[in-house]
Amino acid sequence: MASTPTEQPSSTQTFPSRQKPIPYSEDGGKRTPLSSILPPLIFGTATFNTQFNDDPFALDTVGLVTSALTHGIRAFDTSPYYGPSEQLLGDALATPFVRETFPRASYMVLTKVGRVKGDEFDYSAGWVRQSVQRSLERLHTEYLDMVYCHDVEFVSAPEVLEAVTALRELRDEGKIRYVGICGYPLDVLGDMVEMVLRETGEPLDAVQSYAHFNLQNQTLDGPRGIERFRAAGVDVVTNASCLGMGLLRREGVPVGGMGDWHPAPRELRLAVHEASNFCDSHGERIEIIAIRWALETWITKGVLCGSRGDPASGLPWKHESNSEVGGTRLGVNVIGVSHATELDKTMLVWRSILDGLEGGEQTAVQAGRWYRAWEWSRNRKKAVQILAEGVEEILGPWFGHSWDSPNKGFVNKRKKDPNVVHREPSSLLTPAASPESKPIEGGESVEKGIPLR
Repeated sequence: MASTPTEQPSSTQTFPSRQKPIPYSEDGGKRTPLSSILPPLIFGTATFNTQFNDDPFALDTVGLVTSALTHGIRAFDTSPYYGPSEQLLGDALATPFVRETFPRASYMVLTKVGRVKGDEFDYSAGWVRQSVQRSLERLHTEYLDMVYCHDVEFVSAPEVLEAVTALRELRDEGKIRYVGICGYPLDVLGDMVEMVLRETGEPLDAVQSYAHFNLQNQTLDGPRGIERFRAAGVDVVTNASCLGMGLLRREGVPVGGMGDWHPAPRELRLAVHEASNFCDSHGERIEIIAIRWALETWITKGVLCGSRGDPASGLPWKHESNSEVGGTRLGVNVIGVSHATELDKTMLVWRSILDGLEGGEQTAVQAGRWYRAWEWSRNRKKAVQILAEGVEEILGPWFGHSWDSPNKGFVNKRKKDPNVVHREPSSLLTPAASPESKPIEGGESVEKGIPLR
């Protein structure tokens, strides 16, 4: 089980004991643009759930979150639908060590509303308020930096509009700061961002797209994706799931306490397996190539809706500002890990990616790292790109494939029946819980739902 970490000696030698706040301000309804402060690397905690791990409570979530903070990560993404994720993240951020060293204003917390279960969605204003209040309590915070409407493709446009309106009311009350939407089908996301702008006159702060910018599907980089979102005034587009929800792994899709839930068809899985063998034949693991390619490519492809927030340095107790890596917008990525070794490797990859940016050679020298780190990073990028092109060739017709979401015939079991008189929001029942926040008994999960991230 997780244990509270102790401060390492290096923290008092090369890094302030208390981290500086992210420079957010609000004056007369005008807020600091999200694109000026959101870090370009976000720690996603969908992995703190049974879909990716048999028992999330067996993970060292305190150690993972603390290590992420010490390596410079300053934003965390979660959802009440991700089982015990909010609780585990909140408890990790509430340890005495984190509270003393990383004050709440020094990092950002992003969560979601609307998705209750695999087949239940509630975008009503009453539920949105209750869900946000529950998230505040679970995450032990007085405010949320951003709240997304979760998986908007499962509900109607009027429902999305109601939820966005409720979130903006909560924003005006000071309980949240930014509002966005997330989901899988790009066309639906595009329809929704345009609808919100048209109906309210105010664009959304952010869109989170998942599994649409990786080795298998790169549609997010184009007119159906980031270009359409930007035209509708979206400030930031975050790219999540660079492994396609675990599809792009040598071992195949993850099978945790919820069994094999991945929606990828058998033919696509076989094509990915062949691509994995191709990477093996060149001494590489497909997941390593996939992670590096997505992070490194989106950091430049995503600048249209990127951010100038300070990046994670990738090094223990070393702060790095956006100005030190070129001073331009960087595309924003969301990563998800389950174990310390995964986080360590990801941080090494991220550091190398930053070294390859404009001015990276000077940055490396000033920081006392290898003077050829920039050159190595640039050459590594070329090698990864060659293998990425090989993977694309092997995938053939499955390159760019998007599976259905929702599946044909999907019915929202929580959808209101127009023939039934519903109570006012003030008299709603207590919000239905996500899968219970307790260890799994007998190796079976509480709920078998539709895929997470």
